[in-house]
Amino acid sequence: MQTPLTVQQIDEKILRLKQQLLALGPLHPGSLSQQYQVCGKPGCKCCHPQKPRPHGPYTKLTYVHHGKFTCRFVRAGSVQDVTALVAAFKTFRQLTGEWVALSIHRAQLGPLQRTSRTSKRVPLAQEIQKSPRRPKKAR
Repeated sequence: MQTPLTVQQIDEKILRLKQQLLALGPLHPGSLSQQYQVCGKPGCKCCHPQKPRPHGPYTKLTYVHHGKFTCRFVRAGSVQDVTALVAAFKTFRQLTGEWVALSIHRAQLGPLQRTSRTSKRVPLAQEIQKSPRRPKKAR
């Protein structure tokens, strides 16, 4: 059975995750797939009655960003680059998921605190001060 993590251990894991996130570099959401096309022109190989051979395969990138679904065909020379970008995004999602899980676990251990190796612990509530109210403007 695993021993429970301390706040300090959780903070160290989060710090390592942040360092891994900084090292990711460029990324792109989505997934890649292979697509075949049928042009429909009479006499084309893709419309042959006995042995149709569709055009392709073409690599297609699909993703959703800001609620908008997008599909793009990727040029053959760029497939490796786009594959690396998509893989980096998947790593980004995995690392941020771990960060969120650790943050939730940390919050369940007690009052939220910031830890620093050089300074003593200060409760987060003391770090966040209410901003003063703005005076009402005269009309």
